[in-house]
Amino acid sequence: MEPPPWPPPPPEPAAVRPQLRRNRTDKILGGVNGGLAEYTGIDALLWRVGFVALTLAAGTGVIVYLLLWVLMPAGPPGAPGAAVTTTARQPALPRSPVPRITVAALLIVAGLMAMITNFSDWDIGARGVLGTALIVVGLGLVAAAFSGGRTSRGGLIALGGVLSVALVTVSTVDLSDSGGVGERTYRPTTAAEVRSLYEIGAGEMTVDLSDVDLSDVDEPIRTTIDHGVGDLNVVVPWSADVIVRLDQGVGDARVFGGDDADDGRLVPGTGSATWTDDDQAEFLLTIDLGIGDVEVSRG
Repeated sequence: MEPPPWPPPPPEPAAVRPQLRRNRTDKILGGVNGGLAEYTGIDALLWRVGFVALTLAAGTGVIVYLLLWVLMPAGPPGAPGAAVTTTARQPALPRSPVPRITVAALLIVAGLMAMITNFSDWDIGARGVLGTALIVVGLGLVAAAFSGGRTSRGGLIALGGVLSVALVTVSTVDLSDSGGVGERTYRPTTAAEVRSLYEIGAGEMTVDLSDVDLSDVDEPIRTTIDHGVGDLNVVVPWSADVIVRLDQGVGDARVFGGDDADDGRLVPGTGSATWTDDDQAEFLLTIDLGIGDVEVSRG
């Protein structure tokens, strides 16, 4: 029997865990999904599908994504075309399937809630979606505590923390007063049906005024659009004279095909029936958009 070597070999270094950061190379918007994929080992596509499912269920995917964007620090920048340098790691235990199963269960639950909300009279709401998502993540953490291999519990903990913050946010903020979240489309056909205020907290909104009958309009139709986060599309009739007053935070604005907002200036209508001789607007639009793109067009 050979004696053991002396001195004994040093222990193998533990595998280096990546930090939870936004990915600067694998990104579509902000790099949140790329950073989560790098940290947890779960493909970025699954994370993207998850946020879409949460958004369709109750609009909560937007809130969770924005919170992660703010809370996660940015990773190191990568030069275009440069090779990605990696640090050699010692062999480690195989990854546990628990995180992947947890994310898959989260996607299934969010998809079911989206179907129930859209195809039935039962409105689950943002609180119900976020609460159920927290339960799924909690069960995943319990399963990870009893499973072998590398479980990447940090990613599930981070996801649970963000879901908790989002749940507290939607529980303390009355979304009904801010127009809620999701996708909204409005198509009034008469001047009386045009609301004085169209409001939404987060999501995509379309206000289509192209079918409004202007034959009996003797004073401007005034409407205000208050939009928090998301894209806004406003359509007015070809023949209408319009004044647009735009207050936008971050994003692109296109008003009647131009990059400028024509803020406060009368834009005359076009087509066979116009009111360009009276120097009076048929529509006075006031748009307040926080983050997102806005387009005002004719149709």
